[in-house]
Amino acid sequence: MILPVRHSYSLVLLAFIGVSSCNQNSELEKEINRLNFNVNVERFDKLFMESNEDEFYSYKNDFPFLFPNNIPDSILLQRKDDSIQKLIKSSVDSVFLDFSSIEDDLSSLFKHIKYYNPSLKKPRLITVFSDVDYRNKVIVTDTIVLIGIDNYLGAEHVFYRSFYQHIRKNLKKNQIVVDLADKYASKMINQPVREIFLDELIYQGKKMYLKDLWLPKSEEHSKIGYTADELNWAEDNEFYIWQYFIENELLYENNSKLYDRFIARGPFSRFNLQLDSESPSSLGIYIGWKIVKSFMKNNDIKLVNMLQADSQYIFKNAKFKPTK
Repeated sequence: MILPVRHSYSLVLLAFIGVSSCNQNSELEKEINRLNFNVNVERFDKLFMESNEDEFYSYKNDFPFLFPNNIPDSILLQRKDDSIQKLIKSSVDSVFLDFSSIEDDLSSLFKHIKYYNPSLKKPRLITVFSDVDYRNKVIVTDTIVLIGIDNYLGAEHVFYRSFYQHIRKNLKKNQIVVDLADKYASKMINQPVREIFLDELIYQGKKMYLKDLWLPKSEEHSKIGYTADELNWAEDNEFYIWQYFIENELLYENNSKLYDRFIARGPFSRFNLQLDSESPSSLGIYIGWKIVKSFMKNNDIKLVNMLQADSQYIFKNAKFKPTK
């Protein structure tokens, strides 16, 4: 069967555009990867647990911020011999036999952040035991990044058996780079006041857009903290999610409960419908992501200007219209 000429031409044009776009992305990635911005991770967790007394005091000088003044050295020394700490170390050692792949992922992340934010200074990256504090898996300051490495042992690890599934699913090592990207995205956007639901959607969408730029090799569902099935559900029901937000006039509401229903992590989003239990949580983040992606696709605007733009400007110019 021979296609009409105009259809053949259209297909050729689309193919050309696709190849051109791939080539541009490839060249951009090469440029980013050439940046001299590799990072090294200091394995304080390992150094501390394997230290003798002399090394302990040496590390105390090297990592003073990890040795609280109100806790005697004798107590900290005893901590190395604590049975729970030894069990954590054994588990961490078995999961992170080779840390080089994690360092490569982190170096790639920081090169991408540096490319889009040239003022970025290279921080110290340090792994610690957090006693499985999954609410604070990574802590970021201007000069130091702390990674609670015991939060990334795998969703089915025995340490996490008492946790809800929506928490466990992201306690795996490939989420280290995603969690760190999320923290840096928050710092780069710096939008502390979000008065209405639309503000929150766009703020979350901006963060997701930065993760798209910074994590080109990460899977889409990992960037938003979903399973592949959860992302498929969001994509399949995008029209109906958006319809619900519009018909219930949620965008301009100033109601903190909307954050809990559609932004916060949980077992599911809360539409107060029978289908709630089928849905993933945080569908507001997903919708915000789609709005910002649509805005950037349909507007010729620099990244820094998009990050500074207010939510209503982005929404009005995004041309976001999900279809069934």
